[in-house]
Amino acid sequence: MEAHLRFKYRDEKTAEAVSKAIKPDNIKTPDFMIINTSYEGSEVIIKILYGKRVETLLATVDDLLLCVNAIEECIDLMEKMT
Repeated sequence: MEAHLRFKYRDEKTAEAVSKAIKPDNIKTPDFMIINTSYEGSEVIIKILYGKRVETLLATVDDLLLCVNAIEECIDLMEKMT
């Protein structure tokens, strides 16, 4: 099974920041799961390959969505402060 998540941002700088911020969350995964995070232009791409239960894959996607949302909120807050 696999899932592909794509997030579009206003510019490449923001996409790069989100991509770099989410990567530490993906370093340690079970042997049967691979998560790759990258950015192309103004888009962040997260690819998840998983060989077990669909419920675990969905929980992983949910966790990544929450993390991306938190990163976006931090970026917005930092931009308001400058």
